[in-house]
Amino acid sequence: MSKEYHSGNRCRYLMKVHLILVVKYRKKLLTGSMDEDMKQILFDISKESDFSIEMMESDKDHIHVLLDYPPSLSLSSIVNRLKSMSTNRIWKRKTTELKKEFWKENMFWSDGYFCCSIGDACTETIRHYIEEQG
Repeated sequence: MSKEYHSGNRCRYLMKVHLILVVKYRKKLLTGSMDEDMKQILFDISKESDFSIEMMESDKDHIHVLLDYPPSLSLSSIVNRLKSMSTNRIWKRKTTELKKEFWKENMFWSDGYFCCSIGDACTETIRHYIEEQG
């Protein structure tokens, strides 16, 4: 299996992360056309950015994203971009539906997120490699 390393400014890298974004108050809004629109919005944001979404799937109140990004970007800045831009865009598309759910202010995502780096090697392999150095 060939690894798809990227080349950057004086570096080669492969940085991927499993990201989970949760809908505010765990409202089950990621169904039907709202789900399809949100996925398209997130893909569009990634196309306009320096990171890419490899795959994505939702489950009513949260969405899983496999993200590929360069070391020049922080994960928190990527999450901030995804959440803020997608909230603005979904409100433009689904104002009527969202006003019924969030009557006080325009929101969509909860404050936090889950992320877990993924790699091509398991933790034990990396641990063994580091132990054998020097």
